[in-house]
Amino acid sequence: MRIVDTEIPDVKLVHPDRRGDARGFFSEVFRKDLLAAAGIDAEFVQDNHSFSATRGTIRGLHFQAGPRAQAKLLRVARGAILDVAVDIRRGSPTYGRHVAVTLSAREWNQIWIPVGFAHGFCTVEPDTEVLYKVTDYYSPEHDFGLLWNDPAIGIRWPVGPDEAVLSDKDRRHPTLAELPAYFSYPAEAA
Repeated sequence: MRIVDTEIPDVKLVHPDRRGDARGFFSEVFRKDLLAAAGIDAEFVQDNHSFSATRGTIRGLHFQAGPRAQAKLLRVARGAILDVAVDIRRGSPTYGRHVAVTLSAREWNQIWIPVGFAHGFCTVEPDTEVLYKVTDYYSPEHDFGLLWNDPAIGIRWPVGPDEAVLSDKDRRHPTLAELPAYFSYPAEAA
């Protein structure tokens, strides 16, 4: 398993080894010890599975605020996505910047998104399935979002506003300038 920093070092790409033969393949997609050695020392409490039938489906940008904030380890089991993490930690040297990477079943890569980041993705293939582990349970009262196409953030989505398939909720999130300070940097002691 290879784990590398992105342009925002707190967000990491994970590349599990995959060994195959005529029967198929085998891969250890989660190794707590190897992740912890790379600085990802997390206790996961819930696994989520999302299916998007249509190319151009955008889910996000979502996050949970404290005390129910979630970090995520995300991978694609079928299809492909453009995955985006936006730093929303006030005071961070990378506040308002984002990381955008393609995750796919073909590439077999994963992304670690720590607490303090808004997260979303856009499917670039139909019938895409995304699996992710989270460090806290879903909590509707702590569930918030950031506008997916806020021009101040400048995400280059693979679809335009007229092509994007979004929920009504995701169309109404605030911009970064309107977003309350849910997270600070460095993180406040719990």
